[in-house]
Amino acid sequence: MKFTRYERARIIGARALQIAMGAPVLIDAGRKEPIDIAIMELEMGVIPITVKRTITENKKISL
Repeated sequence: MKFTRYERARIIGARALQIAMGAPVLIDAGRKEPIDIAIMELEMGVIPITVKRTITENKKISL
């Protein structure tokens, strides 16, 4: 799934906060800053966070 820059920033920020508060790191990153670890986890696709998008009625979607 491709994230918007706002979704990406929100996911990285939330995950970095979790790591800073003591959550287990999901990759072997060594000693790095929480923000760097969160970016690496997002790029590797191991963060267990989902994004729920809503579609308004004004947008037309062709499938």
